[in-house]
Amino acid sequence: MYKEFLLAVTVSIDTYIASAAYCNSGIKIPLLSAAVINLICAAVLWISLCLSGIMGHFLSADICRISGMLVMIFIGMLTILKSFARSLAKRVEQKGELSLKLGNTPLAVKLYLDDTAADIDHSKILTAGEAAALALASSLDSAAVGLSCGFSDISPFTASWLTFLCGCAAVGAGIVTGKKISSLGRDLSWIGGILIILFAVIG
Repeated sequence: MYKEFLLAVTVSIDTYIASAAYCNSGIKIPLLSAAVINLICAAVLWISLCLSGIMGHFLSADICRISGMLVMIFIGMLTILKSFARSLAKRVEQKGELSLKLGNTPLAVKLYLDDTAADIDHSKILTAGEAAALALASSLDSAAVGLSCGFSDISPFTASWLTFLCGCAAVGAGIVTGKKISSLGRDLSWIGGILIILFAVIG
């Protein structure tokens, strides 16, 4: 069951980073919103794992294993690059050399640059609907990882409920440590990218 647990921890990193950002910005995450986020993330992972399992019946084991590993490494590298891009944009903006004006920018792009953009009404409370939008945007990596590693002997059911539990823990940890983490002034989602690459190599 260690593979399912490692996968759950890996896909919960973004949830932790987002929760920390919300805490630092003074935005509250009610229990219902936290449940919505983690239910959607777990459901997306379960669906992607099931789909990749079906695909595995039509492809050879070697092709599935090698292609899955390469795709996950690629996803991990993209996650690391996204993290560095976020950190760079934030650093430049803080120096006054850049102003991010995202007025008419699609929500998905806003969330890519700033996790707290999901608070659309600026109420300082993440509603269930806003939580769903955040979860769908952050679940893209989960879907890609699930499609890539579902060829292996990973139980979709076990991985999904572990993802829900780890996600709940990630939200709680983000709320508790948010100000301390955000005070570093760096986006730490690159940790998730490294974990994805490690999972691809040792999984």
